Amino acid sequence: MDERVDVERESGRIGLGRTLRFLREKAGKTLAQLASETSYDKSYLYRLETGERLSKRAVMEDLDAHYGSGDLLVRLWRDARKDVIKDKYKAFMELEATASVMWMFQLRVPGLLQTEEYARAVLSGLPGAQTTAGNGDEVEEQVAARMGRQELLHRRPAPSVRVILDEGALRRRVPDSQVWTDQLVRLLEAAELPSVALQVLPYAAGVHDLMDSHLWLFWQRVGEPVAYAEGNGFGQSFDDPDKVLSYRLSYDRVRDAALTPVESRAFIKRLLEE
Repeated sequence: MDERVDVERESGRIGLGRTLRFLREKAGKTLAQLASETSYDKSYLYRLETGERLSKRAVMEDLDAHYGSGDLLVRLWRDARKDVIKDKYKAFMELEATASVMWMFQLRVPGLLQTEEYARAVLSGLPGAQTTAGNGDEVEEQVAARMGRQELLHRRPAPSVRVILDEGALRRRVPDSQVWTDQLVRLLEAAELPSVALQVLPYAAGVHDLMDSHLWLFWQRVGEPVAYAEGNGFGQSFDDPDKVLSYRLSYDRVRDAALTPVESRAFIKRLLEE
C-alpha cells in the first residue's frame, strides 16, 4: 500500500502544530530554548508547529515527556498522520486499523513489515517521489505515516496477520546492501511474532490466480469479511460475498502452494547467507 501526501487536508497537522506551539508558549520557552533542551533543530521544531512537517512518533513521545502532557501529542499525531494518505486509501486504512484478522498476498515487502530505511528507499524510487531538495520532506512524511501503521502489530490484542510473499519480493533488493540485509532481518523478526505467520511463494509454484495484484482479506470483530485488491494504478475494496469468497479461494490455493512458515524462515536465512 503506497502512502502519498494529501495536500488538501491539513487540519490534523495544523491542529497538532497549534498544540505544540501552545505547550511551548505555556512553558515560557522560545524555539531556541526548546531546541537546546531537546536537541531537535530549531527550524525542524518550527515546521512542526506550522504544520509543514509530520514527525516520527518518537519525536512526539519525547515532547510529551518534556512537557509532561501524557500522551496528548502522540494521540494528535495519530490523527495528523492520516493527512498524508490520499482519500482513496482512507477506506483501506480503516480496514487495516480495525481488523482482527488480516491475510495478505504481496508482490513486494508490505509496508507493515518494512524497515524505515527500506521504506525510504522504496518511496524515494516511486515516480515523482525522488528525494530532492524540493520533495524530500514529502518522502519523509510518507515514511513517518508508513512506520506509524506498524503500531497495530504490537497492540493488545494484536490482529492475527498472515503474509504470503512472492519470491520476487525477496529477490528485488534495494541498492544499499545494508538496508536490504536489515530488511530481511526485519522479516525474520516479524515472523517470530506470535500474531504473525509469514510464508514465501516460490517461483517453482508456477502460475497462479494472484500473479498481477496484491490482495488483502480483512475480518473485523463484527460484520462480513472484506477484500482489497491493488494493482498497477488501481486499488479497490470488495464486500460482495461472492467476490470476497472468490478471492478467499484464490488465496487458499496460493497458501497451499507456498512454503510453510518454518520453510519460509529458512528460505530468508539462506538469502541472508548469500
